[in-house]
Amino acid sequence: MNKEDKNLLYKDLCARLPYDVVCSVYEGSIDGMKWRNEPLCPHLLEEVADEDAWEYIKPYLRPMSSMTEEEEIQFSAFRTRVKAMVNYHDFAKECNNLIGWLLKHHFDYNGLIEKGLAIKVTEENNPYK
Repeated sequence: MNKEDKNLLYKDLCARLPYDVVCSVYEGSIDGMKWRNEPLCPHLLEEVADEDAWEYIKPYLRPMSSMTEEEEIQFSAFRTRVKAMVNYHDFAKECNNLIGWLLKHHFDYNGLIEKGLAIKVTEENNPYK
C-alpha cells in the first residue's frame, strides 16, 4: 500500500470513529491468519498505525450508489442547502453536516472501495443489520 492510500485510509477511519463503523481485521492466531469483524475503536486504530499494518484493516462501507430512495431525498436536501449558502460560516457548517450524515450512514465518499481499501457492503455481508 502506498503512502497516499495509507493517509487516505487513516483520515477516513479517524473521521468514522464516532459512527460505529465495523472493520474486518486480519490477525494471527494459533490456527493461522484469519479475518475477524470488530467495531473500530481508537485502540485498534492506534495499533494499526503503530505497526504500519494498514493492509490488515478494511472498513465495511456502502457505495454511494446503494442509497435508498429516502436517503437520496435526504442527501439531495443537504446538497441543495450547501449550494444555497452564501456566508462562508454557514457553508462550512452545512458541508460538515453533510459529511457527518455520510459518515453516520457508512457511505464511501472517498472511493475506498474502488481502491481496495474497504469492503463493499452487500445484502450478504452487511454488518450493520
